[in-house]
Amino acid sequence: MKSYSSNLPLLKKRYLQLSLIIFGLILISSIYLLSPELTVNILTILTVVWMMVIVGFLWLGNSAINRILNKIFPWLTFGTTRFFAELLLILIYSLIVINGSYYLFKSMFTEDPPVLDQLIVMNIYGGVLIVIVTSVYFGISFLRSWRKSELEAERMQKEQVKTQLKALQNHLDPHFLFNNLNILSSLIDRDKEQSKVFLEHFAEVYRGLLKKDLNDIIPLSQELEFLETYIYLIKIRFEENIQISINIDSKFKDYYLPPLALQMLLENTIKHNKITETKPLKVDVFIDEGTRKLVIKNSLQKKTGQVDKGSGLENVTQRYSYFTDEAVEVIENSDEFIVKIPLLEIDRT
Repeated sequence: MKSYSSNLPLLKKRYLQLSLIIFGLILISSIYLLSPELTVNILTILTVVWMMVIVGFLWLGNSAINRILNKIFPWLTFGTTRFFAELLLILIYSLIVINGSYYLFKSMFTEDPPVLDQLIVMNIYGGVLIVIVTSVYFGISFLRSWRKSELEAERMQKEQVKTQLKALQNHLDPHFLFNNLNILSSLIDRDKEQSKVFLEHFAEVYRGLLKKDLNDIIPLSQELEFLETYIYLIKIRFEENIQISINIDSKFKDYYLPPLALQMLLENTIKHNKITETKPLKVDVFIDEGTRKLVIKNSLQKKTGQVDKGSGLENVTQRYSYFTDEAVEVIENSDEFIVKIPLLEIDRT
């Protein structure tokens, strides 16, 4: 019911267009038939009806071709292919309808057989007219598709800004800030040199959080540099209770990904798992060369009462949807929690 209701305005528009075409033909034919210089006979009336039927079939069939190709070959993605594919299909369909209806009309309502000369002339004029009308229609369709894509791009841009703001709010988590300030406070009493280094890394992490959200995607090498700084803070906090291994071949470091994707997934892992001296959390970051995806795998030791996978994972998944159709994979079994994110390649040609 919902689907039918949502398509109702479109159906009404199409029926209105068809009604206007039929009304126009009836009006023109009425003026023609009521002309005082014309002797009206049954053949003339049948000819007008035949023309109206042809126009109706052409409109319905070509509209169906357009709707099908909109799904298979969208204008903005397959511009040239779409143009020639639709032009060819419309031309073939239209000529089949015209020739078929001509043959039926001649066979059913006249005693004269179809005339080859008439068929040739009709196909030539019909083909030329179809190409002209279709070309005009293509121009209008392309402009509509372009306008629709502009509106969609604007909507996605607004959504991306909202997502970035949400990501920034998540990263400025007061708990994370509080924990690191506590660590800094304790380090000042124990080791002033280490506390100074910690403060530098802490400032660098937040500076990176604020700066990286300004970009759509960044090189993997840049994300890994930032992750090293973030891991330093984590290791100071949890010491040997967390074991993080990063094994990524240098040939993959020129690929791209959304900024802070790795950091958010690592933060998500820490947030949802128990980390103790007796059961340290193990995290492995590596490349699945078969699928060319970046893998973040951790030992599964869930905190009691937590059932969701985390806002960080949701944020990364949503941002990836802007850049690729490849899905972010999430695999969970009794021992491990695995997230696989696609590496993006920029076409430099």
